[in-house]
Amino acid sequence: MRVVIVEDEQPARDLLKKYLELENDIAIVGECADGFSAAVTINQEKPDLVLLDIQLPRLNGFEMLEVLDHSPLIIFTTAYDEYAIKAFEQNAVDYLLKPFSKDRFAVALSKARKKLTTTGYVPSSASSMAEDLSALLPIVRIVVKDGKGIHIVATDDIKYFEAQDDYVMIYTQGGRFMKKQTMKSLEERLNSKQFVRVHRSYIVNVNEIVKIEPYEKESYLIFLKDDNKIKASASGYRLLKEQLDF
Repeated sequence: MRVVIVEDEQPARDLLKKYLELENDIAIVGECADGFSAAVTINQEKPDLVLLDIQLPRLNGFEMLEVLDHSPLIIFTTAYDEYAIKAFEQNAVDYLLKPFSKDRFAVALSKARKKLTTTGYVPSSASSMAEDLSALLPIVRIVVKDGKGIHIVATDDIKYFEAQDDYVMIYTQGGRFMKKQTMKSLEERLNSKQFVRVHRSYIVNVNEIVKIEPYEKESYLIFLKDDNKIKASASGYRLLKEQLDF
């Protein structure tokens, strides 16, 4: 079983290596101290199993899963137990709450072995697992992977979102990015004081609005600082009025 360790604390990595070295069917093919290097390593090495902390530098564990091309088995190893139930629901192999014993770790490895030897077993998509797990956290930045690499976009830099079938186009101060995500999931996690769903196709950063005018019957045009214009429905206009208090 080929394993990658993703853990930012050296003592914790050393302990995991010590436990793994007691097993005769394990090959450690990577060790990473942050989520960004972990994504690169996992996509290159394509391990069977990843031991994954959640609170990591650069990209957290959930953000890292979003940008994987490969879908390994995942055992979470973390001090944060509020994610445990959701992690199990999304088919993580196991969830080890620090500090955990050698025996508890062996149980988690046994679960991974069983899954790998089950005929026809396919690991859950890393990206879909990430989206569901990330729903536990408010959005303060968005991670996008494209042909040029991995981009980390702060929400303060986002002007607006536009729905495009199963994707959203993210318009930012520095350009635009396409991401596979639903408007509903964004709406639920974005700061509602900053971002308002003004139309079924648009979520706007209220700090970018300079003017709102009536457009067609029961609709409005929102003028942005960059001279772009987006539509607002009657219900979206009401939400804006509530949020901006006008």
